[in-house]
Amino acid sequence: MTVVSNKRSVMTLYSGAMDIYSHRVRIVLAEKGVLYEAIHVDPRSKPERLFEINPYGSVPTLVDRDLALYEPNIIMEYLDERFPHPPLMPVYPVLRAKTRLVMYRFDREWASIIRKLESGKVSDMKIAAKELASYLVECLPIFNSSRYFMGEEFTLIDCCLAPILWRLSHWGVTLSAADNRVLMKYANRVFQRDSFQASLTEMEQELRKSEKVAV
Repeated sequence: MTVVSNKRSVMTLYSGAMDIYSHRVRIVLAEKGVLYEAIHVDPRSKPERLFEINPYGSVPTLVDRDLALYEPNIIMEYLDERFPHPPLMPVYPVLRAKTRLVMYRFDREWASIIRKLESGKVSDMKIAAKELASYLVECLPIFNSSRYFMGEEFTLIDCCLAPILWRLSHWGVTLSAADNRVLMKYANRVFQRDSFQASLTEMEQELRKSEKVAV
């Protein structure tokens, strides 16, 4: 169990120590400076309390007083509305819709690939690593066009991308040297944020301990 300190309302987050969707939510909580209790759930032995508040027993699950939320994008948008500063969604409706659409596409197109990467099956992992590398190469012009993904401000899209990029070397996902430079320029900018560093569990820190993040 981990307690993250600040001055705002105490919430409870049921989180997976290596779960990318839980990681997304932890980044948002850190960005907002929210005081919360993180209960890291072992997927092999989930607490009964989790099933009492979430019929699927899934992580992340956020409890805020009498409210329990258990879909990562819904949790992130709730936190952004509950704690408006700093804003992590664009102000204008069109840009907000585009942000939601990008997040939806990441989940729809990348989720099955990530499941294969985390399966432990070498043959599946090799194929999935190539698939994810191909998607990332397609996105390089966007990574290279602005400070953050699709703009100059850090948003929920960046919160979705950061946990994936942090795990690339662990998954064996490789790009050409030139493409990797473009991607890592963006990735390191995100990794250096205080909120990202605060979001990491000990297990997640271990993933890249042998690698130097450029400053």
